[in-house]
Amino acid sequence: MRISMVSEHASPLAALGGVDAGGQNVHVAALAKALARRGDEVTVYTRRDDPSLPTRVRLGLGVEVVHITAGPARAVPKDQLLPYMAALADGLHADWARSRPEIVHSHFWMSGVAALIAARRSTPVPPVVHTFHALGAVKRRHQGAEDTSPAEREWLEPRVGMQSDAIIATCSDETFELKKMGVRASAISVVPCGVDLDLFGAIGPAEPRGRRHRIMTVGRLVPRKGVGLAIEALAQLRAEGLHDVELVIVGGAGDSNGSAEDPELRRLIGFARALGVDDRVIIRGQVSRPDMPKVLRSADIVVCAPWYEPFGIVPLEAMACGVPVVASTVGGLIDTVVDGVTGVHVPPRDPEAIASAVGGLLSDESRRRRLAEAGLKRVKRYSWDRIASDTARIYRTTAARAASGLISATGGSR
Repeated sequence: MRISMVSEHASPLAALGGVDAGGQNVHVAALAKALARRGDEVTVYTRRDDPSLPTRVRLGLGVEVVHITAGPARAVPKDQLLPYMAALADGLHADWARSRPEIVHSHFWMSGVAALIAARRSTPVPPVVHTFHALGAVKRRHQGAEDTSPAEREWLEPRVGMQSDAIIATCSDETFELKKMGVRASAISVVPCGVDLDLFGAIGPAEPRGRRHRIMTVGRLVPRKGVGLAIEALAQLRAEGLHDVELVIVGGAGDSNGSAEDPELRRLIGFARALGVDDRVIIRGQVSRPDMPKVLRSADIVVCAPWYEPFGIVPLEAMACGVPVVASTVGGLIDTVVDGVTGVHVPPRDPEAIASAVGGLLSDESRRRRLAEAGLKRVKRYSWDRIASDTARIYRTTAARAASGLISATGGSR
């Protein structure tokens, strides 16, 4: 199939670890490559955020990235991109005139806005499949006044859900949120994110650690990722007499050593100092994808404690490296981490529960080994080739229904 993916802020070419570069970038890049391995032809459209970027870049065999000028050719926070979605739609429509897609797959709500505008202007209208990656209603619930989403998201996001021909949710929890938004159940399928099992594995070198035990968090340095909770848990472990433990924080902006200009990083460092554990907290900053397995394998436990998480790729990468996970019972982590089997579930925003789970695992090496072995077995079902196969099946079904006139890119059954 000729597939057009739209990912307005999350380029598959971006360096990971910044405020707006994370799981969606990995998802789009890996899914596109896996679909291409099946023989599909994939074009990924993203917004030009640097004037020096070429218009077209080959990502791999069968995958091309197209940079569309939509707004200033510089980095713009994703929550400020809505005014440029009409220009992104113009660029999509113009490029589709060269080669009409058989299916359009938009990623994140603003990409959905642009994709639907462009699709309606095309003849014939290509069917649109959409993946949200995060939902505004959930974000508002957890962040309140700190939510920087544009006000228009409240009504535009549900419209994208209702007008797209098919919705791919990344976890079972998301389906309930989508139905509350007004998305018809018949349009929703669940296909999780995947993990690169060629890159992430339990066999291989591990970087040296500074203390007997190492726990780790991985992800963008934004408050909702819950890194502060891991620091609180570390302080509690120390108070309980578990002294020989270090916490490695991977992610954030800046170079591989972190950046003092990152306000969230400054907050976390100050928080660790106030709790008396700054000597046990190691800020790694960004780590390249090829180096991540070596870093993950150095940990006894990976802590994933977000306030909310639409899916979460980090637990899969940790399990693939043979590392058990302590995970909040939110979003996709409920599906991927099996409590007591591949890791331990803890209530969200509960540092005491994190400390209890981590402390229990650190004191029981045989249990950690059992969880790791079960994780290695479970993670096989999340290979990107399998995820691509499931996604392609939805593409074919959606395209067939559109061809028969049962659905249209304006949404709903006919």
